[in-house]
Amino acid sequence: MQTHIVPVGFDYDRLIAPLVREQMDVDRVILLEGAVGSEANVEYSRNLAQKLEQDYDNLLGAETERVVIEDVYDYDTAFEQAFELINAELDRDRPEGVTPWEVWVNVSAMPRTVSFAFATAAHSIMVEREDDRRRIHTYYTVPEKYLETELAEELRTQMSLLEDVEDEVSGATADRVRERLDSARDLLSEFDERGTTIGAKEIDGSHVVELPVASFSNVKPFEEVILFTLGEHGEFESVSELAQQLARELGEEYTDSFRSKVIYNVDRLGPGGKGYIEQEEHGKSYRTRLSRIGELWVRAHANREPDADIEL
Repeated sequence: MQTHIVPVGFDYDRLIAPLVREQMDVDRVILLEGAVGSEANVEYSRNLAQKLEQDYDNLLGAETERVVIEDVYDYDTAFEQAFELINAELDRDRPEGVTPWEVWVNVSAMPRTVSFAFATAAHSIMVEREDDRRRIHTYYTVPEKYLETELAEELRTQMSLLEDVEDEVSGATADRVRERLDSARDLLSEFDERGTTIGAKEIDGSHVVELPVASFSNVKPFEEVILFTLGEHGEFESVSELAQQLARELGEEYTDSFRSKVIYNVDRLGPGGKGYIEQEEHGKSYRTRLSRIGELWVRAHANREPDADIEL
């Protein structure tokens, strides 16, 4: 059984044509709708989602669910939402004797922040759920053509027509023709100079939205405890301070052996290992905190308690 998670942007064909042409057995579709942007953009995307919902049912017989992405530029929240959605679909109940659910994530549309967040979350889950790796897929569909340049050429043709009739009209009609010509010239000038987008929007105080890379290794139980502790307490001035906090929380004696175990696992989680922890040299110590992907891991696993039977 298959669930397809489909972020909806301004595309239609790429979100349904491959499934129809490949004759895929699609049982469920989760449509992700953005709620941020101009009113016209949000409305356009919402109308596309409605049309897709109808056609998934008519053409594929698929049950459809629509989920709102409140902020399509909030990578961290999108990652957390993706993590929850994909896991929930993998664990969805199925009739006895029916094959387990597969999850397919289409990354062809919507802003890159959402597409990358869902692709990275899918990869992270593949690492965590090794036995289910074959049930998780991400895919992209290449468009047959782009309409932007055709629209621009059509606008040039319409401008030429308006220029031909400009001297033949008068009064209010002439004013309307000149207004439309001026508007079209400005728009085409921007298109020729800048392409299909304008400017660089500032998000959370920066014009750069970093897209963290998922780890290629699973997290062990004791490593989980370290990550949750860093998530709860934030930065520690040294690994020894972190080890002391862990000993208190686990009810363990703080010994050289325990401290060495923490140092070893922090190294495994650090930049040279899984990348969930970053450290900054501070005198003879190292300030220790979660990296960006480490923060995302903690957020995505916030509802899960660490394994109670940790081997110390």
